[in-house]
Amino acid sequence: MGEPRPRHVVLWNTSPVAESLPAHLKCNFHRFDLHSMASLPSVLSRLGGRRFGHTPLGATPMLSSLSASRLFVSVIVAAATVSLPLVSFAQEWATKLFSVTSHNFGTVARGSKTEFRFTFRNIYKEDLHVVSVRTSCGCTSPVITKRDLKTHETGDVVATFNTRTFLGQHGATLTVTIDKPYYAEVQLRVAGNIRGDVTFDPPFMDLGNVDLGKGSERTVRVTHVGSTPWEIKDVRSANANFEVQLSKPTHTASQSAYDLTLKLKADAPAGYVKGQLILVTNDPRAGQIPMDVEGRIVADVTVSPQLLALGIVQPGRSVTKNIVVRANRPFRVTGVTCSDGCFTCPGKETAATVQILPVTFQAGDTIGKIERQLKVLTDLGEGAVPSVTVQAIVEAVPVQQAAASGP
Repeated sequence: MGEPRPRHVVLWNTSPVAESLPAHLKCNFHRFDLHSMASLPSVLSRLGGRRFGHTPLGATPMLSSLSASRLFVSVIVAAATVSLPLVSFAQEWATKLFSVTSHNFGTVARGSKTEFRFTFRNIYKEDLHVVSVRTSCGCTSPVITKRDLKTHETGDVVATFNTRTFLGQHGATLTVTIDKPYYAEVQLRVAGNIRGDVTFDPPFMDLGNVDLGKGSERTVRVTHVGSTPWEIKDVRSANANFEVQLSKPTHTASQSAYDLTLKLKADAPAGYVKGQLILVTNDPRAGQIPMDVEGRIVADVTVSPQLLALGIVQPGRSVTKNIVVRANRPFRVTGVTCSDGCFTCPGKETAATVQILPVTFQAGDTIGKIERQLKVLTDLGEGAVPSVTVQAIVEAVPVQQAAASGP
């Protein structure tokens, strides 16, 4: 068959794909001229996943000349005797987006609400687009909360364990597909054991919306089906704002039942409530069973997000994103103030319980990160709305990019 011919791969120096390559592939750099942008999209589309542009070493790319501007691109050269396992290395940049890539639900009750959020964050300068997520098993249903992310923005892949239709030990691989800035796939793994003899009614502790300072109370019935003696020995939680009461059990020949009551303290702070109660039982097979707790403590006025990331903006350009202000009763926004005039936001004279406010950042000539506080003024009184932190990064266009986009 003869000696395999060497190959080269075209990569941008600044791409996260190039940064994730091992040292033995970051060698023998060469430079050549691209006289046109005509083939650039096809080159970029091959970076990062299933398709790589492999060209025999020494061959000259044939590009039509549409512009006198020259774009210099680095060429990474490696011998074909190394099998070029670029797919695995190229996808490391995508794996770094996720804080965790696996989760074990443990032992859960049949019919209980069981889910886990795989949070991902765009840590790169390029915009990120998540195409889809698929599952290897019907025991888990995944949903993407946000598909388009700019720098520093976050999203979640919510994995829901289907405890109503499955029993026993199950696991699934969730494959997340990304196509921007480069093609990649990230695999997330979940597993858990669904018990058919333990049920919750309702499926989880749903606190709903709770007014700040009023507290709340909810009860869930825990039932164990079977003739074997079964007891809840203790109920634990890491949340200091929870108080738990467990009723005396009712036993029959075929089942045991408890009423589990959760009290949310009146001094709990505003915001989302999400946690678990751990039921400690006398069952040696599964001594601990989790129960999800969800709710939201609503202040007189809330604002979201409280950290507004506007991303990267070029000097002289502007960007606009919304903040949402909610209250228990209709209100007017009389003004929005900021110490820096580059951030602006109009008021709203029409009273409503929900106000959507567009925040605009006008970038100046100062390069770097800018962070300021916005103060929303309403007719509800001074200090009713929490302040909002706004962030933006002013970054000049690279010289090569500016030249390529010129006339």
